[in-house]
Amino acid sequence: MDPHPDRVRRPRRQRLDAREVLLAAALLLPNLVLLAVFTYRPLLDNIRLSFFNWNISSPYATFIGIENYQEWAGRADTWQVLSNTAIFTLVTVVGSMAIGLSLALLLDQKLVGRAAVRSMVFAPFVISGAAIGVAFQFVFDPSFGLIQDLLRRVGLTPPDFYQNAGWALFMVTATYIWKTVGYVFVIYLAALQARRSELDEAAEIDGTSPWRRFWRVVFPQLRPTTFFLSVTVLLNSMQVFDIINVMTRGGPYGTGTTTMVYQVYQETFVNTRAGYGATVATIMFLILLMITLIQVRLQDRQD
Repeated sequence: MDPHPDRVRRPRRQRLDAREVLLAAALLLPNLVLLAVFTYRPLLDNIRLSFFNWNISSPYATFIGIENYQEWAGRADTWQVLSNTAIFTLVTVVGSMAIGLSLALLLDQKLVGRAAVRSMVFAPFVISGAAIGVAFQFVFDPSFGLIQDLLRRVGLTPPDFYQNAGWALFMVTATYIWKTVGYVFVIYLAALQARRSELDEAAEIDGTSPWRRFWRVVFPQLRPTTFFLSVTVLLNSMQVFDIINVMTRGGPYGTGTTTMVYQVYQETFVNTRAGYGATVATIMFLILLMITLIQVRLQDRQD
């Protein structure tokens, strides 16, 4: 027997660790390079550009410091755009998650035609946002739209969704909820099917009411899924462009449905003020970063 076994084992362990490090580097390096080139570098360039006055058609940019940020804080339309963004994001996140969870709970049961209904619920998510926007233009059309016809049949005066800023924001919000609810539904349904069935059986044996069973047994098992969806749906909602562009182009009355991401497009490519557009994009990034950090902190406390 070797009186010094550590002298034999240590080099072998070091070689094994080195191989693991090399393997990890080989697997991670391509992804890190892609992130650096296509995510972090454009992000840093955008932040840098926000300190310049640059007409997108010009090869030259003029450094102006924080003037773009000062202009953003003082502009009359800034708070309208922030309000539109907050309302649109909050309603789409809460609405799509509530409806998606309700549908997942319903279609998790043994029902006739369940597979077909699941496909129908998920289908809008894979359809182009621009195509959905065009289709819903006819749904909300003030002359012959489906919504207008239904309201007239029950004796109600239909609103003009395209001339009232509040109704226009409701229109694009409802359209996006219809598109994204299928994504939420599929994620929640997968989580429901993976939950611990013995807890449901124990609650049923104890005679727990369905509502109490949901809040005490089912929903606690869905908390990680709810956190994941709250982050992803929030990020996606803040970046909606195609539906707004197709249905209202940010109007009516200039900024009736303009959100921050649409303002980035408007300032950069329509008004050719790339520096100011980069400023709005940077502020939106900081807002999203702050909200995401708060969500992660709250999730850590719950865990």
